[in-house]
Amino acid sequence: MPALKVNGRTHDVDGLENSPLLFVLRNDLKLNGPKFGCGLAQCGACTVLVDGQPVRSCVTQVGAVVDQEITTLEGLGSLEKPDKLQRAFIDEQAMQCGYCVNGVIMRARALLDQNPHPTEGEVRLALDGNLCRCGAQNRMVRAVLRAAREA
Repeated sequence: MPALKVNGRTHDVDGLENSPLLFVLRNDLKLNGPKFGCGLAQCGACTVLVDGQPVRSCVTQVGAVVDQEITTLEGLGSLEKPDKLQRAFIDEQAMQCGYCVNGVIMRARALLDQNPHPTEGEVRLALDGNLCRCGAQNRMVRAVLRAAREA
């Protein structure tokens, strides 16, 4: 039974070490930020941070992240007190359907942690691997830049 460090807490989880991390996060830990999109690490909806680095949880095995710090969207902030990046996405209305937004915010968090004042081009490059079909990409970029300014 592997133990996972998720959002600052240690959880003993049942299951095989070769189970996809996404399934354990959603089904066992009831964390619904990461989404199942393509299952092939192509769309980014399942992105979480592992030791601060963005990882596609749909293709990451549980055994590969034991003893590492996993952060999901829920670990950034709460409804009552959203993280500055989450607040910027709300203020900029940077989502429509919301399906991709988990991955976008997690990639943006990793970027801002490494580069607190990115250029627009750097933000666009960081978010490039996340698929969004709603057309909210420009608002997402504005939200990330806003969060950088307000940090």
